Amino acid sequence: MIKMFFTQRLNSVLLALVAVFSMPANAILEIDITEGVIGGIPIAVVPFLNSQSVPQDVSDVISSDLARSGRFDVIPETDYLNRPTDAQDVSYKDWRLLKADALVVGKILPSASGYQVSFQLMDVGRGQIIDGRSFNVPESRLRVVGHHISDIIYQAMTGRPGAFNTWIAYVTRSGSKYELQIADSDGRDPQSIRISSEPIIATAWSPDGSEVAYVEFNKGRSIIWIQDLAAGQRRAVAQFKGSNSSPAFSPDGRRLAMSLSKDGNAEIYVMDLGTSALTRITRDRSIDTEPAWSPDGRTLIFTSDRSGKPQIYRVSAAGGSAQRITFQGKYNAKASYSPDGTKITLITNQGQGDRIGLLDVKTGTIQQLTKSDLDESPSFALNGEMVLYATKAGGSGVLSVVSDLGRVAQTLRVEQGDVREPAWSPVYRKL
Repeated sequence: MIKMFFTQRLNSVLLALVAVFSMPANAILEIDITEGVIGGIPIAVVPFLNSQSVPQDVSDVISSDLARSGRFDVIPETDYLNRPTDAQDVSYKDWRLLKADALVVGKILPSASGYQVSFQLMDVGRGQIIDGRSFNVPESRLRVVGHHISDIIYQAMTGRPGAFNTWIAYVTRSGSKYELQIADSDGRDPQSIRISSEPIIATAWSPDGSEVAYVEFNKGRSIIWIQDLAAGQRRAVAQFKGSNSSPAFSPDGRRLAMSLSKDGNAEIYVMDLGTSALTRITRDRSIDTEPAWSPDGRTLIFTSDRSGKPQIYRVSAAGGSAQRITFQGKYNAKASYSPDGTKITLITNQGQGDRIGLLDVKTGTIQQLTKSDLDESPSFALNGEMVLYATKAGGSGVLSVVSDLGRVAQTLRVEQGDVREPAWSPVYRKL
């Protein structure tokens, strides 16, 4: 029965990828704010001054980033009493009337390299500047600098790093083509990385963001590939008999954990990417799959049915006996650590369907973050405060983001078809 569960789970992923409508290549993911923020930091982002027609509204990028983080309550522009573009022009009493805690103003001016983008972040209550910076960027980097400014504001206001100037990887389908794509964290500026006529699943980033590992099927046979994003080249790293699945880079990027059934049932292995040498980590009659590394690289967590139903186990990265770490619910699967190692996101079924959960490593308790019942593939943001995952909406596969407080801030969808298999990059983009 348990083997049937894992088989059905894999089949459900494949069916979700196959049974989709066609859609344009490199389709942009459209964002829907699905739940308002209650108790977020009230902030106003005034439209930046433009001396000429600028192809990208940087202030809109910032407003959207903060709104979807689950940490800010962005005051609507229609409520503004005035629109200053410099701190010296700010009348703080006007913004206190709107109950704003913070205010962002800025300018976009032409420069030798393209544009000079400057901003100032102000504490409305104290009437003083918190932060202010200027950047010279080409036109193609205007969205990037907007995300970068959002990260600066997030850090200044919450004391925690932001995760806006990052990438996400995901899989779409266009007609008979499956596409592995990467895009900005808000789904904009998508780039096709791999096109295939067969399903692509199980995307995973290298720790430096230069490579993406994934599973691609070839005539029904699963193969693990690693794609070099800059060179556009890929290499097969696991094409053994049986199943090759669930790649996961170690924190130092030198090893790749995976689940292989080449010796019988599925077990956890670690491959040295320099030598291709394999080390078998688990030895059990059960099915062991979906490995993920601890931030220090010393341990692995994985899904196993050795207790009768799928649960999460922990084992030394060098091998040895495994310890069960989840005990709540009907089953738990697809776990991964937060960057600081204090939390684990996973798929949990507490009797109401598959939902995204958050396991407190210290207490062992699981908090359900979502309310839907067909959620899968959770992936932490770089700052550990948001989780990207795949789910269903209106009969189609979409991506959603939930904060670690359980606030669903956004859904990313295409006009037609499905988008699945998300993974959030572990590094920031460069300006």
